[in-house]
Amino acid sequence: MKRAMAALTVAAYLTLLVDVLGDNRPAASLLPATAFLLVATLGFEWVQRRGGRWAGYAHVAVLFLIGFAVFAVSEASLGATLMLVVLVSQAVLLLPVAAVVVVVVSLPLFHAGMALDEGLREGLGLLAAAVFAAAVTKLLVREQQARAELAGAHARLREYAVQVEGLAAAQERNRVARDIHDGLGHALTVVQMQIKAARALLGPRPERADEMLAKAQEQAEEALREVRRSVGALREPRPAVPLPDALRALADETSAAGVPTEVDVTGMTRRLLAAAEESLFRAAQEGLTNVRKHARATRASLVLDYSRASAVRLEVRDDGDGVGEGEGFGLLGLRERATQVGGHMTFESVPGGGSTLRMEVPG
Repeated sequence: MKRAMAALTVAAYLTLLVDVLGDNRPAASLLPATAFLLVATLGFEWVQRRGGRWAGYAHVAVLFLIGFAVFAVSEASLGATLMLVVLVSQAVLLLPVAAVVVVVVSLPLFHAGMALDEGLREGLGLLAAAVFAAAVTKLLVREQQARAELAGAHARLREYAVQVEGLAAAQERNRVARDIHDGLGHALTVVQMQIKAARALLGPRPERADEMLAKAQEQAEEALREVRRSVGALREPRPAVPLPDALRALADETSAAGVPTEVDVTGMTRRLLAAAEESLFRAAQEGLTNVRKHARATRASLVLDYSRASAVRLEVRDDGDGVGEGEGFGLLGLRERATQVGGHMTFESVPGGGSTLRMEVPG
């Protein structure tokens, strides 16, 4: 709207300038016309940005007086008439409807000095032009407001969609967590309690049965711990701590479980997208879980590499006997996580030479 208003003002001024250069209008009209040009462009922009209600009235009043001067000195030229159209349009943008009506009905009075027939004819023409300019400007303002409201509504709808998606995901996580806890978790708890009772009843005589029950109890307790970890992961996201610190906490857990684990961070650390950091954390978590369960390793290490500007790589290494990749859900889930964030995951194992899990994500 500002650009259109400025273009119309410049066009009106150039029209008057052409008339003056063609000796059709007095050159003295250029002085008030120049003042009108400056007020209608620079002054209008200032009033819209910083001025209040009374500044708008003052601006329109000044334009009205200057416009009358241009109209009178240029002898009702076409350029002066176009400047009055600019005056009406700016009044619509700055003033209430009642004030705009006063401005519009006052313009025909500029022809008061003419003969009655000519003044009436020219005045009605100017009034029609002013009414048309006011109506068009009002329609353009309403269209601009409607577009802004529509853009705001679209932005709110996108926000609501994201909120609904997050709420649905949270509800689904909670549902799955409840199912695991109430179903499998309960069953494993009962199994554990029954095995403990059976061992207490058997006493020391059936060593073989007691050994088998001890292993079953150990497996049930491990399964129960896994269920509780899964339920915790489903119910709430990982705490928002820096990724290197989170990896050091995982390494400490693995070291405490009997496999000394080191963390090596290279390059300048930086924050990644939440999904990318979560994928790297889960890769480290799954890799160290496999090390504890299957690798029979004596040492493990986590390498977090920030040295590349466009990607971040995580490696989980161990010196165990080499674990086959297999078709387990853990590695499949890691591949899916990496793909979702635009990265990739690989797993390499060498019999007797350890294994390496690598995940690289954009960052």
